[in-house]
Amino acid sequence: SSHALGDFRRCPAMFRGQETGAIPDEDRPAYVIGRAAHALILEGRDKFDAEYLVGEPVNPSTGKAYGKTTQAYQAWCDEQEKPVIAPADFEFIKRLQTAVWLHHEAANLLHEGIAESVVRAEYCGVPCQIRMDFFHTVNGIIDLKTCDNLDYFEADARRFQYVYQAAFYRAVLRKVAGRDYPFHLIAVEKHEPFRCGVWLAAEDSLELAEVENVAAIGRLKKCRFENTWPTGYEDTRILSI
Repeated sequence: SSHALGDFRRCPAMFRGQETGAIPDEDRPAYVIGRAAHALILEGRDKFDAEYLVGEPVNPSTGKAYGKTTQAYQAWCDEQEKPVIAPADFEFIKRLQTAVWLHHEAANLLHEGIAESVVRAEYCGVPCQIRMDFFHTVNGIIDLKTCDNLDYFEADARRFQYVYQAAFYRAVLRKVAGRDYPFHLIAVEKHEPFRCGVWLAAEDSLELAEVENVAAIGRLKKCRFENTWPTGYEDTRILSI
């Protein structure tokens, strides 16, 4: 996956630990809210209701909801058949949805297409998989991101290497579709005023990122063949301030 390849680029040893289970994946509560937001924004309320439950347990003595950190709250959640979204969190998710759908360009990108579609193909001799947030035959791949401040989203995109994800998605999709598609990013703030923006990944950036992805897959093959998984910090580096 794109995420796994990104982990390998950063640290082959960490990638190997996650692959073998020595380093377990952590499913934080924020991840659940993020997935729920994607379901509501990209797939609609019916899909959201089919996968999530909005509610919380109430203390009969006080008439108020138990705190999320209490045993009573966790026990109630464990009894439910679906992941639980607290009412306050649901209101937050609806704010995100409203911000996205009130943005003209974002709404146009999401007006028609397929949400949460999976594509599998062999790329560079390695079986790969992508899960696109949204896809349209003209607009291409659309990825939804949340951020703290839209003013710094482009810096966040560089820090989290979104262009490498975009290049990987486009390359795997090309193996199946036989052509390249555009890659759009929709970003929405997690705080007031919940601003939303749309970015189109630049073609030259995608091409450069793909070159680096291909090189990383080559290193991954070598690591598998030799069964060596470096951290990337084996050699002395020069610190210049």
